[in-house]
Amino acid sequence: MKKAIYSKEYKYLVSQVKKAREEAGLDQKKVAKLLGRTQSYVSKVESGQLRLDIIQLKEFARIYKKRLDFFIG
Repeated sequence: MKKAIYSKEYKYLVSQVKKAREEAGLDQKKVAKLLGRTQSYVSKVESGQLRLDIIQLKEFARIYKKRLDFFIG
């Protein structure tokens, strides 16, 4: 059985996180500052290396001014 982090659905989620950032006109450094995290954290989220929980996803959604359903399709 595949791990969920590598599932088609999770890959879609992380691609939407990156898309939302780009649509918001923000770079990874700015997002990291708004989250109180490092740029490396944002990069790892966008590449799928770090798994997001719902609370973290809500923070990204707030910053990008997107509804949660944008990320999960």
